[in-house]
Amino acid sequence: MITPLKYLIALVLMLTLTPTVKSQNLSGAWKLVSQNGKPFAVGECIKIFSEGYFMFGHYGSDGAFIKAGGGNYSVEGKKLNETLDFFTDDSTRVRKPLAYSYSLKKDELNIEASIDGTTIKETWKKVDDSASELKGAWRFGARVNDDGVAGERRGATPRQTIKILSGKHFQWAAFNYETKQFMGTGGGEYVKKDNQYTESIRFFSRDNSKVGISLTFECRLDGTDWYHKGKGTTGNPVSEVWERMK
Repeated sequence: MITPLKYLIALVLMLTLTPTVKSQNLSGAWKLVSQNGKPFAVGECIKIFSEGYFMFGHYGSDGAFIKAGGGNYSVEGKKLNETLDFFTDDSTRVRKPLAYSYSLKKDELNIEASIDGTTIKETWKKVDDSASELKGAWRFGARVNDDGVAGERRGATPRQTIKILSGKHFQWAAFNYETKQFMGTGGGEYVKKDNQYTESIRFFSRDNSKVGISLTFECRLDGTDWYHKGKGTTGNPVSEVWERMK
């Protein structure tokens, strides 16, 4: 006879021994190393996961932009569910959920899915899981005037500009998931030291000639807001506030 105490002990053991995978286990930057059993050798593709959001950028060895995508994700058992907010290769896939079967072992992520009747298998290697106070996904909030006052916040509308960071890598993208319009993306590596934030651009969809440049901004965190001020890729002044996404 199973007593209530024995049942409780068995339940605790089952929950303790059953492996679970949470979204945050994917957090960090990942590099695509193989597709369908063959080494990935067409430039470089980096995918960044935060808690609940992801982006990837694919670019050539010379930094020439190839493609990018990003959106929301969740993990359920052995399924990795992704819903794209933008995808430069095929906008018809925006906001259509896609479920991958996946396995995660140490720093290797294997995923598999059937897309338009074709089976895709990929292996990703984690390349960055460093700690950073900027790590996560940020939504553009507003421009900031010369007096340090931010304009009206845009909020979580279909038209968004989002920046996602791991400990060392970053990517931003501007899009409208309702109209499936893509406006631009860029990414690379960054360093934050004291009140300075410096981006080194590895790819930029609007202008490949900007690859290799570095941009330094004054950086200040205030609660869930990130203020940064400096000069953008055009050389024009930039003063913005970004909001941490929940």
